[in-house]
Amino acid sequence: MTRGEEPDASLELDPDAFRELSRRAKDMLRKRGRSVRKSLSVTAAAERSRKICERLLALPFIASAKTVGLYHPISARNEVDVLALDAAIRGRGGIVAYPCTHPESGTMTFRDPESLANMTDRGLKILEPAPTAPLATSLDVVVVPALWVDLQGRRIGYGGGYYDRALPGLRPPAIAVAAVFHFQLGADLPEMPGDERVDWIVTDEKVYEVAASD
Repeated sequence: MTRGEEPDASLELDPDAFRELSRRAKDMLRKRGRSVRKSLSVTAAAERSRKICERLLALPFIASAKTVGLYHPISARNEVDVLALDAAIRGRGGIVAYPCTHPESGTMTFRDPESLANMTDRGLKILEPAPTAPLATSLDVVVVPALWVDLQGRRIGYGGGYYDRALPGLRPPAIAVAAVFHFQLGADLPEMPGDERVDWIVTDEKVYEVAASD
């Protein structure tokens, strides 16, 4: 295009094409994220997870939270292990709830198993509380897993969309915190309608508060 010419409208992406490109980009990033994280040794993952837990527990809004939503890490996927928070929060009288998925409706609730020993695999290869466990009707904080997250709070998970559907019903009052290894920080991740951003990011190296978007 030469100076003075108007941009060709035919080159502009229509919304459906943009969504498809975003979907493909996210799929590629998921594969890359799984591969990179899987290359981490068990020892290194445990040490990095320990540092992340220390940073999480040092956050004032977690230290004072009455009810916290965690997730049970999938060890085979080298997810950040945040289970140290369970004992710390329960030890000061707090409540800890975990995702309970409902595949038939595509929704997710948070329930208190009262003990990690009560968590079971209900078919999705993750440990969950029973659907009859006490429901956490309000969370102060929800710690969210991710494959990638950027400093604007955009997050790429496994593609099921459970957290994207659940977070609007939890915030406020909940504060959403992504727990990731530092190498899982990305830049300008693709975003699609319905994607939910996180409010804070905690890695084994730093803590980031996400600036409010326009």
